[in-house]
Order: sequence, then C-alpha cells, then structure tokens
Amino acid sequence: GERWFMDVPMPESMKDIIVKDASADVDEIAGMVDFVFCAVDMKKDEIKALEEKYAKAECPVMSNNSAHRFTDDVPMIIPEINDDHIAIVEAQKARLGTKRGFISVKSNCSIQSYVPALSPLRKFGIKNVLACTYQAISGAGKTFDTWPEMVDNLIPYIGGEEEKSEQEPLKVWGEIKDGKIVKAESPCITTQCLRVPVSNGHFAAVFVSFENKPSKEEILSIWKE
Repeated sequence: GERWFMDVPMPESMKDIIVKDASADVDEIAGMVDFVFCAVDMKKDEIKALEEKYAKAECPVMSNNSAHRFTDDVPMIIPEINDDHIAIVEAQKARLGTKRGFISVKSNCSIQSYVPALSPLRKFGIKNVLACTYQAISGAGKTFDTWPEMVDNLIPYIGGEEEKSEQEPLKVWGEIKDGKIVKAESPCITTQCLRVPVSNGHFAAVFVSFENKPSKEEILSIWKE
C-alpha cells in the first residue's frame, strides 16, 4: 500500500514475505540468516542495544545507522580507503564475548562523495577542508509525495549532520592502537549541510588547503592512477 516507496511496482516475489519484529525476535531471526543489515528509525541508545543484541546472538551486523559510528572498536569502512580497519573486529568480539558476531558501520553517505577523492591527496599535507554538501531528500528516507513541503524549498540545516561530516572522515583516516580506532588529528574540517529538492544523489563543493600544494596535473594524475 502506501508504505511501498519505490517508483516501480512491488515484485510479486516480495508480496508474501513475512515481516518480523526485529527487536522481539532477535534469536529467531539470528538463527535464520548469515548476517543482517540494520537501518532503523529509533533513538540512538535503542539502536546501539539492538545491534549489540544481534552481535551477541552471533549474527554479524552491517549497520546503516549512525549510533555506533564513534564506538572505538566498531569499524567504519570505505573499502577503497581503510579496509585494514577490519582488524579491529577481533578486539570488538573479545569485548562482546562473541565468536563470529560483530558490528560494522557505513559512513555518512555525503562524505562518501569527497573523502575518497581527498584520500590519495593526503600525502601533500591536507590542512583545512571546507565542505558544503547539498543532500537529496532520499537521504532522509523521503520522497516528494511524502514530503511535499520540500518542493521548491531548501533547508539550510540538517540536525547532527555537520558534526558527522566533520568527525567521520577523521575516523576513516585513523589507525588502530591498543584495540581502538584512534582518529586522525588532521585535517581541520568545517562543513555546512543543506537539504535540497533533489530526489536522489548528494553533491559536495569542497575547498582544500595543503601544506605542499599539488598542481592540477598532479591531482588529475593521482586520481587517474
């Protein structure tokens, strides 16, 4: 009915799927699957508790939520950049007392547009980053039908988004020390995050200062390679 948000009709194969209570049926669900994706609309402490329940039920959790992004033994991996952070999982399993259950999180979707582009340029000493993100309504789980006030509108503030965008790259660029992921000390990142009337796809305008400024040709060559 109205809860189907996709533009295409619901596939026949999906119509008879039984939706279970993710909070109440943890052991049952964990016993049915190899791992779970988690993307829920709940308070952060409730999300943390729910994800840990699945991990402790020996069911790996791949989380789309932000609740565990700053838990220091939970990896936040952009595979092309910091796949070595998966090593922290062993420390996390020791803390949780699990054999195969753990939590891994994805980063904020908007930083995925520019952190991969900046990463190979860090060797030039990135000092400061100013990033302005223009984020589609799909990032809020909305469509123009469910959020008509966004038509011909722009919201210049998204609660909590700027802190995420300023701190998460530092965790991605961090390193593992003593069973924890320690954030990188630099660069200094300042962001402004705006919600714009676009269905899908975030955009970022990023301004960068370097200790050793690379040439345009060097930047293009590094990106190509």
